Amino acid sequence: MKKKKIMIFAISGTIALSALFAPIGTRTASAAENSLVEIAKSLIGTPYKWGGTTKSGFDCSGFLNYLFKREKISLPRTAAAMYQRGTPVSRSQLRTGDLVFFKTSRRAPVTHAGMYIGDGKFIHSSSGRGVAINDINDKYYWGKRYVGAKRILK
Repeated sequence: MKKKKIMIFAISGTIALSALFAPIGTRTASAAENSLVEIAKSLIGTPYKWGGTTKSGFDCSGFLNYLFKREKISLPRTAAAMYQRGTPVSRSQLRTGDLVFFKTSRRAPVTHAGMYIGDGKFIHSSSGRGVAINDINDKYYWGKRYVGAKRILK
């Protein structure tokens, strides 16, 4: 019985110390990532509205601005300008909360943006469906139009 109590105490102490000495930025980013995904998913079905930045309707960059403002992070107003911010991330290194970018028309190198939510999925506001989740590797549409990703959360 004494050995069992000592073992439980040792395990509890190890867990507590590892949480105490974990990099602060990692814990903060993880909390922010979870919060962003939770808020984003609660907005699924919100209609698309060109220039929209509120729950009554979002365009792609307005949606991301709305989310990141909740974490006190300011983003540029357009997908193209957002693409100039943050740290580049390879597709294989995507993490929840990373911004993902696409070229959906010929008018500019970057014309659409969303937020990666894990498991090969991203959430965004599209003109066809409003706020929705799609597969980033969709071979028929999004996968072909993927431009890159940027990490905003550290």
